[in-house]
Amino acid sequence: MSGQGHAIRAAFRSALGAFTLDAAFEAPAKGVTALFGPSGCGKTTLLRCIAGLIRVPDGFFAIDGEVWQDREGRFLPTHRRPLGYVFQEASLFPHLSVRRNLLFGAPRQKTDGRPEIDFDEVVDLLGIRELLDRSPRNLSGGERQRVGIGRALLAQPKLLLMDEPLSALDRRTKAEILPFLEKLRDHFALPIVYVSHDVAEVERLADHVVLVETGHVVGAGPLAEVQSDPSSPLARSRDAAVSLKGVVVGFDAAYGLLDLAISGGRLFAPGPPARAGEERRVHILASAVSLAHDAPGRSSILNAVPAHIIAMKPLDPFEVVAAVALGEDGGGARLLSRMTRKSWVELGFAAGQRVYAQVKSVSLDAGRGEAEP
Repeated sequence: MSGQGHAIRAAFRSALGAFTLDAAFEAPAKGVTALFGPSGCGKTTLLRCIAGLIRVPDGFFAIDGEVWQDREGRFLPTHRRPLGYVFQEASLFPHLSVRRNLLFGAPRQKTDGRPEIDFDEVVDLLGIRELLDRSPRNLSGGERQRVGIGRALLAQPKLLLMDEPLSALDRRTKAEILPFLEKLRDHFALPIVYVSHDVAEVERLADHVVLVETGHVVGAGPLAEVQSDPSSPLARSRDAAVSLKGVVVGFDAAYGLLDLAISGGRLFAPGPPARAGEERRVHILASAVSLAHDAPGRSSILNAVPAHIIAMKPLDPFEVVAAVALGEDGGGARLLSRMTRKSWVELGFAAGQRVYAQVKSVSLDAGRGEAEP
């Protein structure tokens, strides 16, 4: 690997006690890159290597052409790496006010070559202005985590690392925090490496995903590309889904339906009014997609898009998952369709065939309530 620009490049190899880490990945130096896998697979270890908290001699890390570590002995210690780190627990200083916690560690001099992240901008984005004069002792778990995120941002980082920041929170508090993380992702031109074992978080927040198993990277790529690969571990999940970018074409106020353009087709989805041109993240479960050889007739299913079957993988002796590419020419976005092996065999489906993908249900912003048009 070389320190080329506009990318995150990481490679670490080491025996750490009984655990062996041998992981490498490349990702864009923008948006959210999720390190995803089961608990204990090495995600946090990989993140700590990126931060320089674990020094691995056989290691390399570079971002935007800036090398933080290489195999020739270069190693920037953590305090010299322009990064922010958000832990599972906020770990605020109890003797300092929220305001002073936010400013703790903020550089005293302006950072070179990067736009300054403004204090008021962070406070308002995270909704913590009314907390500034409080003690951390008087904050809820969600409020503490928002302050921890603000403190990491005000360190003026070039890279933000987030280690399962929602794992210590209950379901209600997670739902409260997720919109703030979406705002953070969309508002700041700041690359984020986000560790999670929760597929719903990854689907809602990530642009790029790195799959980690037992210390190894077993897949990496844009989120929709990895999700729609029937060989991917994500495709084998009972909740397998694909997250796509949709652009609002119109809104039917009489029926409360958004008309969304996706690559290779159009979808209708229940949702609040939106202006033409606005982007929405579209989330489609494999179990909500059925395939048909012929154009469907009158049906309660509003969404039927021409597609081509590109691959199939058995899930077990009785179920399969097929990947289809949307559009008359099969050049559009990819979806997964989960079905019984009986359906696959008796309908004579095969890779290369032109079909219709019938989408029974669509979720917007991948995590808000699913709706069935």
